[in-house]
Amino acid sequence: MAITDKQLIADLSAGKYKPVYLLTGEENYYIDVVSDYFEEHVIDPSVRDFDCTVVYGRDVEMSLVISLVKRYPMMSPIHLVIVKEAQDIPVKEWELLATYLQQPAPQSVLVLCYRHKKLDKRTAVYKAIDKAGVVYESPRIYDNQVPGWISREVSAHGYSIGDKAAAMLADYLGTDLGKIANELSKLYPLLPSNGAITEQLIEDQIGISKDYNVFELQKAIGRRDPVMCNRIVNHFAANPKKNPIQQVLPLLYSYFLKVMFYHQLENKSDAAKVLGCAPNFVADYALAARNYPLGKLATCIGYLYETDLRSKGVRNSGNVTDGELLKELVFKVIH
Repeated sequence: MAITDKQLIADLSAGKYKPVYLLTGEENYYIDVVSDYFEEHVIDPSVRDFDCTVVYGRDVEMSLVISLVKRYPMMSPIHLVIVKEAQDIPVKEWELLATYLQQPAPQSVLVLCYRHKKLDKRTAVYKAIDKAGVVYESPRIYDNQVPGWISREVSAHGYSIGDKAAAMLADYLGTDLGKIANELSKLYPLLPSNGAITEQLIEDQIGISKDYNVFELQKAIGRRDPVMCNRIVNHFAANPKKNPIQQVLPLLYSYFLKVMFYHQLENKSDAAKVLGCAPNFVADYALAARNYPLGKLATCIGYLYETDLRSKGVRNSGNVTDGELLKELVFKVIH
């Protein structure tokens, strides 16, 4: 059966176990969270060395995995077997698991961490796992969902974060939830009870400038503000390691696409949901849509494509630096 991570952890904390769990999907963060919960909470720490076995797919065959789960626990009610990187076990060997699951060992719990992708639902082994145990699919998170995820994650830890601060982190760290969670974990100890993660704290501790970042560049481009655009781009050019052009360009591309989406919305009240932004940012997209007709937006995306090629050495005569390329791009975009 399919289940959410919260439902799964709630069942485990209540002592409700199934013979097999498949943790699969494109988003590795939640696979790791659930796997860590199994490893840290299902078997008592005092007997974990005896009744918790962790192996890696590249190092084992499925026949060995099945031998492990058939073993009786020594000092705990169950024997827990966790297979990390289970996707590395050759596909042809998974048939053995389907056979085992026709009559799984009642004294063992098998956890399969199948990362980066999903196990084919059409296979006999997937159907056998789904029938005998639990399938948890970790959904992929998209760029426009990251700020909301950050806000929820911070709130779950008893703190708060402003929309701009969440957008700064999302722009800088991308969609790697593990990386984001790690950076947030560095900030929590610095906060008072019920405290807030501010832009200043992010600048001081993570190194993202609260004034000169991609989020602020997008707003300046939307306003067609040449002074602020030049300030931010000059800052990027002076700090290329913190603001690499290959990180900036995809974010500007995403921004122009969102402005295009705003143009085509019949019901502008749906803008925040469609664009995946906080409601107070919708006015910025509305202003950008007024400043950039659809034709101009298409031209801007063309500029982005050309700049991307030149940053990779294609059509880049004279060895123009990334900072110079970015300055040229922004000049073309706002004029």
